[in-house]
Amino acid sequence: METMPSIATVDPIEERMALRLAELRRDRGWSLDELAGRTGISRATLSRIERTELSPTAAILGKLCTAYGWTMSRLVADAERSLPNMVRAGEQLSWTDPGTGYRRRAISPPAPGLRGEMIEIRLDTGMTVEFASSPVAGLEHHLWMLEGVLEIEVEGAPYRLEAGDCLRYLLSGSTRFHCPSQGGARYAIAIVSG
Repeated sequence: METMPSIATVDPIEERMALRLAELRRDRGWSLDELAGRTGISRATLSRIERTELSPTAAILGKLCTAYGWTMSRLVADAERSLPNMVRAGEQLSWTDPGTGYRRRAISPPAPGLRGEMIEIRLDTGMTVEFASSPVAGLEHHLWMLEGVLEIEVEGAPYRLEAGDCLRYLLSGSTRFHCPSQGGARYAIAIVSG
């Protein structure tokens, strides 16, 4: 059994690495016991690594990366990126669908170790946008109407939202968004992964 140094003062990169390792395990739906069986690392050691009580050795990281299908360099690079507490308006990424004109702005983009993000959507009058399925089953959405009117169908259930209304739902299937109002529609969606 390998010995690992305890972390006296938590290094920010090691802390982000521990958060990422815990997130990778949760994403796969594995318990600590299941991960222990896949890697040969004890459950107690895995738990202490994820809680940043132990600093993993390269051999331990190698076993974990093999189980997750990641390279060690990807894990380290992912951990080295700092997570800004604030994202200035000019740094928020925007995208416009060339087919529909649907505009999406990542207000608070997804980040390693975090489960939520916030986006802003703008639809012009008469515009309809449809998605056949959720990119990740079971995403929690909180849609808050900021301006205009939006007709939305979530897995076949219809809703009509006006400024100030909020609709929350778990998404696994299809969605359809339609703007019937003059002046367009603007809304924000907070997305939380499980």
